[in-house]
Amino acid sequence: MSASSNSNRDRRSVLRAALGLTAAGSLAACGGNNGRGGGSGSGTSLVQYFHAYGEAGTEQAVKRYAKAYDKADVSTQWITGTNFESKLFSALLTDNAPDVFEFHPQIQLVKSGQVADLTELIEPVRDDFNQADIASHTIDGKVWGIRMIDDPQFFYYRKSLLADAGIEPPATLDELVEAAARLTTDKVKGVFLGNSVTPVMNPLIWSTGANTLTEDNEIAYHTPAVAEGLTKLRSMFKDGHLLLDAPADWWDPSALTQGLVAMQWCGMWAMPVIQEALGDDVGIIPFPASADGGKPAVVNGGWSMFVNAKSTHLDEAKEYVKWLWIDQKEHQEDWALSYGFHIPPRTSLAESADKLKTGLAAEGVRLFNEFGHFDNPAWTQAMIVALEGVVADTVRKGGNPEAALDKADRTVGRELKKLFG
Repeated sequence: MSASSNSNRDRRSVLRAALGLTAAGSLAACGGNNGRGGGSGSGTSLVQYFHAYGEAGTEQAVKRYAKAYDKADVSTQWITGTNFESKLFSALLTDNAPDVFEFHPQIQLVKSGQVADLTELIEPVRDDFNQADIASHTIDGKVWGIRMIDDPQFFYYRKSLLADAGIEPPATLDELVEAAARLTTDKVKGVFLGNSVTPVMNPLIWSTGANTLTEDNEIAYHTPAVAEGLTKLRSMFKDGHLLLDAPADWWDPSALTQGLVAMQWCGMWAMPVIQEALGDDVGIIPFPASADGGKPAVVNGGWSMFVNAKSTHLDEAKEYVKWLWIDQKEHQEDWALSYGFHIPPRTSLAESADKLKTGLAAEGVRLFNEFGHFDNPAWTQAMIVALEGVVADTVRKGGNPEAALDKADRTVGRELKKLFG
């Protein structure tokens, strides 16, 4: 789902290295609205953290689900602003830490003892979950989070604008560069990759045939093909064929629906809004192959629910998470399909989702299944920041790609050594 507070990695702002008192103070300033008492339920009070999704009705839905739970009073902190992760991680260091929170699978959460083992909860329905989601949440043989939604990301394009320019949807990065040039006019830019351009860093890597890390957790992104791909992104930036400084960032489809751009990187969550605005004049493609031996790439973002292992109500928090994200399939279906389009991580729900069986939605599911790349829990926040720096240094500033990748290698190498020795 889209989030006005997130700029990358499935609409996520990246947690910076310093988690100082400023962010913690901003949460403390929320006053007594921390869900610790004052409820009318069983006496146990739980707090859950969600980032502010962009789709209308999402906040009300989350609170409606919580209200239906009768074994505890569940209070929702709906975190707005641009730094959900910073606020979350700062809060986890305080007495006002949430009992339950959404995030992405991250190995440091496990190594620090911050998240609870949820294997017992998911085991009875393990086979009904997308197995790639299970794998991405499994560390040391245990499952640490429960996926709520899968959010594929790809290019949307205006069919009429491509037809007017006499071009087909790009199948290679070279074709994307050419298309961006031919689609750019004095009123419309060719392509929107996000204001920072960082949302497409990982798909660029994957589309060359490389990966962020090897199976043995060694650097895999630093290849000549990735460096060449960065140079091609730079050419679009330098030649003025990318939309920059859009009023809303890539997670919001308004650049496309308002006619500012012919092609936009965005998520499946935006599909209903785009179709309502553009009708049949829209198609989707994955990030195109960027090198010989490469293949198209789709980001499979999404959000997962975790339990704070240090919660004073650990058992109650686990019970609530099981109730909502394991037992209540009607809520899970509502969450995935009523507020934009998302693919339910439960196989049974995905297969029965009529809204995803035809047209553009069905194509999105196909791209998800054929070209999707899921979260790697070993790819940490610091590593994300390092590759964002590569994009900033090369695409936006025109720096040498090899030098920028070397710089990232040093940060990523330090992180890998801390995690794996």
